[in-house]
Amino acid sequence: MQKDIGIIMNGATGRICSTQHLANSLVPIMKSGGLQFQNTELVPRVVLLGRDDKKLRRIAEAQGFSDWSTDIDHVLSDDSLHIFFDAAVTSERPSSLKKAIESGKHIFTEKPVASSVNEGLDILRLANKSGLKHGAVEDKIYAPGPQKLLKLVNEGFFGTIVNFTLEFGWWVFDGFERPSSRSSWNYKYSTGGGMFFDMFPHWRYLIEYTLGPIKSLVAAGQTAQKQRQDEAGKKFKVDVEDCCKAILEMESGASGVIISSWANRVRGDDILRFKIDGINGTAVAGIRSCFVQSSNNTPDITGFNFQGKTEENVQSNLYAADWKEVESKEPYVNPYRLCWEDYLAHVVAEKEIRSDYRSGIKDVQLAEACIESWRKKKWVSLSSFN
Repeated sequence: MQKDIGIIMNGATGRICSTQHLANSLVPIMKSGGLQFQNTELVPRVVLLGRDDKKLRRIAEAQGFSDWSTDIDHVLSDDSLHIFFDAAVTSERPSSLKKAIESGKHIFTEKPVASSVNEGLDILRLANKSGLKHGAVEDKIYAPGPQKLLKLVNEGFFGTIVNFTLEFGWWVFDGFERPSSRSSWNYKYSTGGGMFFDMFPHWRYLIEYTLGPIKSLVAAGQTAQKQRQDEAGKKFKVDVEDCCKAILEMESGASGVIISSWANRVRGDDILRFKIDGINGTAVAGIRSCFVQSSNNTPDITGFNFQGKTEENVQSNLYAADWKEVESKEPYVNPYRLCWEDYLAHVVAEKEIRSDYRSGIKDVQLAEACIESWRKKKWVSLSSFN
């Protein structure tokens, strides 16, 4: 039996929604005939929601959708639409989610799920009171590299984990020299910009999913590019951080460092590098790949290499031979699609979901704690909440 499930896609003209959530997730699910739950074939029926009618029409035509709207109240009043997904500007998210819950819609949202922990808890209470399902997009945990890291943790490869490093970023042009690859709202406080709220929610779930609870942290932010040019060619002053660092203490006793920057030129094979060191071995993962070095394969390094450059003594290859790539026989599936499959299974088949809205609030909590630490120049503990 085939069954439609109506999904409102708010913020449909944005890059993340139009590419990852639509083109790489829901469209492939629809083209494959939907998702199978027991004897039911679930097929998404999508309505695009946004503010620009021309952009909505263009995306709808390009991806084969027939329904779009600029009127949020109109689509929320449609009882044939069951889920409200939000990927619009962060500052408008709380009011949109509350409207959706009050209209009887299950909610699914991009990060950050709210502008503050308290704001998020208000939305969570409202959703729980209404009996509606809720979820947060936590895509990075579904990527092959982090999945391989988690498998190594569960298999006990590391032994006692002592420390970790998470490095991320690339060079985002300021709009003067070249067009920026990120929207200008990311660089404005008034529109919810700033790297702590933009990227550290990802690092919370990625680190805690792999290594367990974070106990405390100290953090600092920096504005590397002081002025930028927006999409209309207008110059503006950047009033949020675009480079961030944090030192974390884990409940397990391990510690780690996060370095996250939009003013960082990439040297290597990935924009993300998540490295875990243990007594018995080390692993380094990107989005797709993962390399390991066991204790037996660890070279006996005695100090700096000051020898002359020879073919056998090229610095870039000097320590690479002792690492082994972790292979996987699993076919690659887009992480955003896996997010949707898990969420739809939660809504339709009552399956347990890992990334519910509460998990999204914990992501916000890390960003808040980093900003508090930066402003007060002190260590901050991450308390639990019910």
